[in-house]
Amino acid sequence: MKSKTSVYLDPEQAARLKKAAEEAGRSEAELIREGIELVLLRAHNVRRSRPWPSFDSGDPSFAANSAELLGEAYGQ
Repeated sequence: MKSKTSVYLDPEQAARLKKAAEEAGRSEAELIREGIELVLLRAHNVRRSRPWPSFDSGDPSFAANSAELLGEAYGQ
């Protein structure tokens, strides 16, 4: 048995979804379920402690001096 839920789309999203469903010969609900499945698969496969790749330079002044430090690193 499927669970019912509501999703609010802005008008542009709703129009694009309708067009995509018509072009694919599928229902809007099918496309929504497929999209949810893709998001869930991605969330399951990508587990990060931080949202973006990052590193700790160990130098608290690195950000303030980044132009100088990068210039030195690249001989500029």
